[in-house]
Formats: sequence, C-alpha cells, structure tokens
Amino acid sequence: MADLSAGLDQTPVERLRGVGPRICERLQRLGILTLQDLLFHLPLRYQDRTLLRPLAELVLNEEVLVEGEVVDAQIAHGRRRSLKVRIDDGRGALLLRFFYFSRAQVEAMRPGRRLRCFGEVRQGPQMLEMVHPELQVLEGVAELAMGLAISPETGSEAAPEDDALADAVADVASERRLTPIYPGTEGLQQASLRALTDQALDWLRRDPDALQDWIPASLTAPLKLPALVDALFLLHRPPADAGAELTDALLERSHPAFLRLAFDEMLAHQLALRRLRRARSAQRAPVLSGDGGLRERLRARLPFALTGAQQRVIAEIAADMAQSRPMMRLLLGDVGSGKTVVAALAALQVIEAGHQVALMAPTELLSEQHLQSLQQWLAPLEIELAWLSGRHAGSERAAILERIAAGQARVVVGTHALFQAEVRFAELGLVIIDEQHRFGVHQRLSLREKGEREGRIPHQLIMTATPIPRSLAMSVYGDLDLSEIDELPPGRQPVKTVALPETRREQVIERVQASCRTGRQAYWVCTLVEESDALQAQAAEDAAADLRERLPGLRIGLVHGRIKAQERAPVMAAFKAGDLDLLVATTVIEVGVDVPNASLMIIENPERLGLAQLHQLRGRVGRGAIESACVLMYHPPLTHAARERIDILRREASGFRIAEADLRMRGAGEVLGTRQAGAIQFRLADPMRDSTLINAARQAADQLLAHWPEHVEPLIRRWLGRRDDYGQV
Repeated sequence: MADLSAGLDQTPVERLRGVGPRICERLQRLGILTLQDLLFHLPLRYQDRTLLRPLAELVLNEEVLVEGEVVDAQIAHGRRRSLKVRIDDGRGALLLRFFYFSRAQVEAMRPGRRLRCFGEVRQGPQMLEMVHPELQVLEGVAELAMGLAISPETGSEAAPEDDALADAVADVASERRLTPIYPGTEGLQQASLRALTDQALDWLRRDPDALQDWIPASLTAPLKLPALVDALFLLHRPPADAGAELTDALLERSHPAFLRLAFDEMLAHQLALRRLRRARSAQRAPVLSGDGGLRERLRARLPFALTGAQQRVIAEIAADMAQSRPMMRLLLGDVGSGKTVVAALAALQVIEAGHQVALMAPTELLSEQHLQSLQQWLAPLEIELAWLSGRHAGSERAAILERIAAGQARVVVGTHALFQAEVRFAELGLVIIDEQHRFGVHQRLSLREKGEREGRIPHQLIMTATPIPRSLAMSVYGDLDLSEIDELPPGRQPVKTVALPETRREQVIERVQASCRTGRQAYWVCTLVEESDALQAQAAEDAAADLRERLPGLRIGLVHGRIKAQERAPVMAAFKAGDLDLLVATTVIEVGVDVPNASLMIIENPERLGLAQLHQLRGRVGRGAIESACVLMYHPPLTHAARERIDILRREASGFRIAEADLRMRGAGEVLGTRQAGAIQFRLADPMRDSTLINAARQAADQLLAHWPEHVEPLIRRWLGRRDDYGQV
C-alpha cells in the first residue's frame, strides 16, 4: 500500500493506479505533478445528472442524461466515417454519433442493449442527436470501460495504462449527484480526471493530516468558512442527497466550500503581492525631481484646462519619481479622460532631470497616435522624439538607434520593437506602458532592464483605458500604487447609442451622408470573427469600395493593419485635419485616435466584439462639444449574450459600469487580458463575485505575516506555484 507518511504536496501522481508516462505527461500539461496539485485542480462547473430526461422531452443545446434501447447501429461511410447508434425509450428516439470508435465499441452496440448516455442535444440532419456522449452499457461495466478508453480528441486505441485507468472509472453516467467538470487537456477525458481525483480523495480520507491547512482556524472561523479538507471533499464530490438549496449554491459558486477555497486563493495572491511590494521597496531608482520649467511651459500652451482629477494624478506621479525607490503606478482612466497629457507632463519631469523616457504601446497605430500627440506638445519645447517600430529597417533604423543610444532622443515611442537587444538607452529614467496587459511579463521586464544603471532601475507608469473597479484593482494589482482619473473634461456630450439590424443598411448609409453634409465626420468600422489581418483588411476594402460607390459626394479614406505606416499616416492626418468626411477602418482605431469633429460611428457586426472593445471604439466619437451617435449595425439573429452586450452599451455611458458588466459576463482574466504566461490568474476565486472576501483576505495577509510567517511561502506555492513572478516587472 502507498506510504502515507509523506505530505500530499510531495507525493507524485505516478503513485496512482493507471498513471504511466502518457497520462503523467497529460497531467503535467495541466500543472498537476503531485496529489496536492490534483486535489486543488478544482471543478470549473457542475452538470446535473440526477434526473433522467425522456427522449420525447429533449431540448436543443441542453446537456442531459437519457436512457434508451439500441434499435439500430451502423457505420456510415460518408465524407467522414462515423458510427451511428439509434436508441428509443418507447416515447421518443435519439441518434448517437461517434467519429472515433473501436471494434469493441461497435460490438457493444448490439440491438436490444440498453444504454445510458450524457451529452449535449444537437440538431442532426434527420433527427436530434448527441455527438460522443459519455456512455454506459447497462448490462456490464466492462463495455463502459472499453468505450471510455477511446479518446475523442485523438481517435486512437488506448494504451495499456489508459486501459488500467478506464478500469478505475465508476458508472459516471448514472451518478445520482452533481457531476464535476474539470479543466481538461487533449487525451484526458472527464471520466479519467474524476477517477484520478477519487483515488486522491481516498488518500486524503485515510490521512487527513497529509494535507496541511496553512490558514489558522482563528482566521476562517469569523467568516463561517468550513475546514479545508471538508471543503475539498464537498467540491469534488457533492453529496448524493444534496437538496435543491445545496445544488443551487454549488452551481452558482456561492456555497461556503467555494468561498473557503476562494478565500485561500485570494489570501495567497495578497501575500504574493505584499512580498513583491516589499522586494520593490528595497530596489533603487534615480531621483527625478526636475525644476518644473518645461512642465510650466507646456501647461501655458495647452488649449484646455486640466481637470481636478488630472492635476491630482500628476501630483501623485511627481511625488513618486522624486523618491529613490522605483515608482510602480497604475493609471486608470476611462476613454477620453486625458491620460496622454498626464503622461506627457510626467515625461517632462524626467527630461528636466536629464533622463530619457520610453513609451511603449501594443499596436503600431496606437504608438503613432501617441507620437503625434507628444510631438504636438513637446516639439515646441525643442524636445526631440524618436519613433521605433518593426517597420523601421536598414539605415533608417540604424540612425534611430544611434539617436536613442546617444541620448539625443529624449522621448522614444514604440511598439514591441523597443524590447530588441540592439535598442540601447543613454539614461532611461521612466518607462510608460500603455494597455500593459497586452504585453507578456518577460517583454516588460526586458524593457525595464534596459534602463538599469549602477543598481538603479527606471520608474514605471502603467496606463489602461480598461476601467477597473477599485475592489478588483486591489486584488489584481495590489502590488501597484493606484491613480484614477475619475473625471471627464468639461463639455463632453454623452454618445447616443442605437442598435439596428443589417437589413436597415440603406438607412444607415443615408444617415452617414446627412451627417457628413453638415460638415461633421464619421467612422465606419468593419469587424470579422477571424483574427486574420488579411481577412480584416479585405472586409474594410470591400466596405470602402461599396461606400464610395453609394456616396460619391463624400471624401472617403481607408485604414487597416496591412497598410504600411508611411501610407496610413497621411490618411489619418487628412481625417484629423477635416480633409476626409468618412474613415473606413478595422478595429485598429480602437484606441488613440482623437478627432473632435467626428460625431458618428457605425460599427458593423458588433455582436462579434466584447463590451470593453465596443466601448473603446465608441470612445472615438463624442470627443468634442457636439452631439454624437454610435450605430451598432448587427446581423440577426443575436445570441442571448450578444443581445445583452448590446443592451448594456445602449444603456450605459460610464466605462466603469460597463467594465463591471463585462467582468460579470466574462470574468477578470478575460477582461484584463491576464490569461498569459507569468500573469496573475485566479483559478477559483472571482474578484467580482467574491468581492466581500477581498478585505478579509487583505486583513488575514497582515495577520499571517505578523504571527505565522512560516505559513506564507507554502500557501503561495500551493496556489500560485511560480506564477507570482508577474509582479517583478
């Protein structure tokens, strides 16, 4: 029998029955190396398999448990070979379709056999069907194991170790309980993951002390949270007699067992963030006070007054950079709140102190827009700027690199090209990163290292137009200082947003013509499902050609990601100068374009975009004092989620309220773009859903650090592994 003396964090998964090299490799892809890893590989959701559904009452797209007798089974040799099995329960019929199957599986489907299946109901060519359902042949478990040993992803016969694993599979299709669905990987089925988890739970049942609870009960008791081991058992295997209240709580992730694990994870993140903040306080940075001369000259030249929020944030940044520890500040601001001028004033403080500034943007178009804004403000002050992108090559690129290395270029604006090894700065004092979540952790670290001199690193200012509720920012960016521009410039008019079906395209075109005839300008944004630049460009080119034909009196320009920068810049400049009436574009204009005279935006197929991106696009209009409108021209029928997104955008003007809705719909990882290597991720906790736990986790982190410091590292390692290194940048 297995040795239970070692902790589960030290017990490799190879000790489980049926886990050989192939299964072990697949588990490693999920980050599962030990039994502790397996126990903390928690369900994403649950399927309710507690009730059999009559075949006559099936509903499309539902996941259900059904039972019926095989009336026919045959191999179809069409465009794609498949096994088709028709079952009947006396009231209705259903087709089961398998594209990957073995001889043994075909033989098990003899007419008269009774099957129990779980899967999603789909509309087939002739009748309702399930494709690759989980299957139980009721006459025996051997056939069930045979069927589950075939991988739908690979279509290959199982190896001996897979057979051994299949032998351990319980009657998953007939569980009279909620069935957990785990994050998976190719070649590792849900039934196999449940079987492995059952074995790990058996180990834990025999020796509960093998899994250390690093959070003292005195910290969890006031929150009425259960013990760790009890929570794990309930989450992995809900009781068979769970009533409606317990079932709903588990499905909604509001059960105390979920809250206990969510609390643990939030606490681990808070501890990691505190450790990073403490480590950063030990680092050194150049003291950049400046004499204020350049900043005063720019303020005097601005054609607008800074808002109170802008002035407050500018003061916070100035105070940070006057310190000898590196600034790490996150600047939040809604679309059009004026973050760029704040960045410009921060850059001038650095230049006054004799250092350089690097501003990095995720796209070439956005970096161009930053360059134009900064040139407009800084060139009259005789400050030299440089722009570096992937398009620069040869002697032109060499000349730019030489100006940067010599310190001649005081402000360097660029894209990912700034990371490259040959880019060297004379004295880099400040790194400004726009939309930081679009960059990988190692890219941001690389840029910071370019400014390291005599043990000192540059200050960093991170800007985002993705509004983040403060509670979320505290949990995700708790290691950063937070500044928020929570005030829009005076005189801004809210953008009226309407949704129209594509069938009313003619009316939309007439509206564009009428608006432009009054001297105003408009955007026409084309979107596609595919991320292909070529397809996006083709859609925009087709739209531009069609609109030129229908609107011969208008001056129409075109920009998309495949147009070279030197060709795109004159088009953007002409639109900004009012020499173009209508700009047809892809989503490359999502951020950075500022044309106050543009008062109308048409977005084709808005159902293909997320809320945050739609809000960013809409923010290109309404930047002046004139009334503006955004038309969402959708292609019916809309899905429920698409209709909800469009309705929210029509109702809401506040980026923060839109962001909260987006977070509820998609989760923090998706909205903030943190699903990347080295970036913070929550496996179970949801900072929006579990916002009541954030303050409790912060207080518990203080208690652990003060009274149980030896528990900090194991707790961080349990939940984050090595992922807390995201904060090193």
